[in-house]
Order: sequence, then structure tokens, then C-alpha cells
Amino acid sequence: MPLPVGPRVVSRSLLRDDAFRAIRDAIVNGTLAPGERLNDGDLAQWLGVSRTPVREALTRLEEAGLVRTKPGRYTMVSPLDTRALLGAQSVTTAMHELAVREALPNLSAAELDAMRAANARFAQALRANDVDAALAADDDFHGVAVAASANAALRSVLEQFTPALRRLERLRFSSLSGRGSVAQHERIIALCEAGDVEAAVAATRANWQTLAPLLETAIDEDEAGSDRS
Repeated sequence: MPLPVGPRVVSRSLLRDDAFRAIRDAIVNGTLAPGERLNDGDLAQWLGVSRTPVREALTRLEEAGLVRTKPGRYTMVSPLDTRALLGAQSVTTAMHELAVREALPNLSAAELDAMRAANARFAQALRANDVDAALAADDDFHGVAVAASANAALRSVLEQFTPALRRLERLRFSSLSGRGSVAQHERIIALCEAGDVEAAVAATRANWQTLAPLLETAIDEDEAGSDRS
């Protein structure tokens, strides 16, 4: 039979996705700082790929608000826009509420165990003041419901907006003051196990809304800085 032509397209897609994730993570963790100029040739050399997947990744990162470009002049890491992040936080909260609502009727015992395990890692990381591990475990915890919802559109929205929120947390705060989230996670698990959809959705909303004061503080700091300048 004729050989399929698909593998070349898949390979290119994987390169693009890998480049996107690597550059995104470097922006989120602060390796690439706000305002830093980006050169696609340097990024390609760093990643060991051609410039094409890097350019495609940068286009996606611009759509996500992490990169800013002016054709023919520069490509740079976007400065923080905390007002835009308030909008991202609202959208992210709504998506996680929807994930729990859609996932809960069919959430398995194994998935509940995965949430418990992720929350245990989250608590341990907080005790160790390991921000990277805590954020990864928090993503794993909420990711159980996201995966169980089997909603591709929901996952796409979260992939776009969540990195910007994580970037703010890493850049603004030297430690993660999220110990209250451990108990909030435990409540979400208990409500999911009990099959109480509305209460589990409300608990998820409350958990994600804990970011709002941090964002509002960042806005106040930005406005105070503008007044002094």
C-alpha cells in the first residue's frame, strides 16, 4: 500500500509544540524576563531546532499574551499587564468550575486517588518552600478534573491563560503563601467523592479566587509606581 504522508506533519507539529512549551516555561519561570528581546536564531540554537518551529511558537505565545512583537523591529517578552491578568483569572476560574461540573458525574475512585496524591505533593512542596514543585502539584490536582471532563475546548482555553497567571506568581512572590489551598483541595475532593456537583463547583471557584487579592495588590503597586514616575 502507499506510504502515508502524515508523519512529516506530525513531526513538525511536535517540534512546534515542544518549542512552544520550552519558551513558555522559560518566560513563566523568569529565565526570560519581562521586556527581554527574543531572537529566533538564538532560541533555535538553544532548542536545537530550525527557526520555523520557533517562529510558530512565538506566534502562539503572542496570542497567549506572553510575547509582544513589532514586525521588522523586535520580538520581546511581554511586560506584566495585571489588569489583563484579572481577566485571565476570571476565565481560568470559570474553566475549572466547568471542568468539575462535567467531570464529577463520572469521576472514578482512581481519579479521586490521583487528586489526593497531588494534594499530598502540594502540601509537601509548601512545607519545603519549593515553589516549582508546589505549582506543578497544584496543576496536577486541578488537571485531574480537566482531563476527566474530556473537553478539548476547555483544555485549550486553560493552556492559553494559565501560564500568564503562573508567571505573575513566580515573578511577584518569593514564596507560595498557599497553605490554605491544601484544606480547600481536601474539601473539593470530599465533595467530589460525595457527588455534590454544585458544592464542588463552588469550592473550586473559591479556591481559584484566592488569586484575586494577589492580582489586585499587583495593580495597586503598578499604579503607585506610575504615580511616582
